[in-house]
Amino acid sequence: MTAEIDMSGTTDPLPLTVRQALREAAAAFSGAGIDSARLDAEVLLGEALGLERSRLHLHGEKTLPARAQERLRSFVLRRLDREPVAYITGRREFWSLDFLVTPAVLVPRPETELLVETTLGLFEAESQISNLKLKILDLGTGSGAIAVTLAKEIGGAEIWATDISLDALEVARSNARRYGVEEQIHFLAGSLFEPVRDRTSFFDAIVSNPPYVRRDALEALPRDVRDFEPRVALDGGPDGLDFYRRIIPETEHYLAAAGFLVVEIGADMGNEVTRLFTDAGGYAPARLYRDLAEKDRVASARRFV
Repeated sequence: MTAEIDMSGTTDPLPLTVRQALREAAAAFSGAGIDSARLDAEVLLGEALGLERSRLHLHGEKTLPARAQERLRSFVLRRLDREPVAYITGRREFWSLDFLVTPAVLVPRPETELLVETTLGLFEAESQISNLKLKILDLGTGSGAIAVTLAKEIGGAEIWATDISLDALEVARSNARRYGVEEQIHFLAGSLFEPVRDRTSFFDAIVSNPPYVRRDALEALPRDVRDFEPRVALDGGPDGLDFYRRIIPETEHYLAAAGFLVVEIGADMGNEVTRLFTDAGGYAPARLYRDLAEKDRVASARRFV
């Protein structure tokens, strides 16, 4: 970085235009090997200015206010330390919605949108999407991105969202309030099915994005994931399949007749997860769904009637 955005904080920063600030921040990120340098710079500059990222170009020649310049310097330092942009801004887009996030929750990923899309598609295939009495369970809700999105898309659905982290549940509740669906969602503390043990043969669908990173791969994750995102939301055990071994056999007891389970999976786990469905019994053959990179990303199976 040049003196205009001095990372040491020992030099009084010179006045910058918005365009110059964007260029300097992007150069700092690029020089540090951050792949999304330009995007990160735009998002953080927009946050510093209180502007939508798409509107920055309209203010390119305006001088950056001193307070905004200081905020941007702080943001740049944090990002150079590899803190995720979502934790710096406190927000992340998912399904074209703006979700609140904190270090207590996993940052919502675009890949997880396929889980929502698949769930909606399965209901639509059964002409159930307008069923105001649909009952859905979201295991390990985290930020609530899946539960809140499904509640918005299926206006009358009733959703139970569980998580072992009380801090994560508070974030999820905040997001439900943010989008006016708090009355549709029951937020319950506990591991997986523990808070809904009395709901046998009850749910029309159970969805989950469980931890699935292999334990010996955790240290090889990018720093912004490994050092900042909650380990409990990442660690899937020695082979990454620990949570599927728990969820798949148990789900059958909680699904109503012809209900279905939809889970996000690691890109190389399709065969193993499909085998777990087969070994559990009680399910029709599992189906795999691929993301935009043509990698297996979601698995689903329907309970036998």
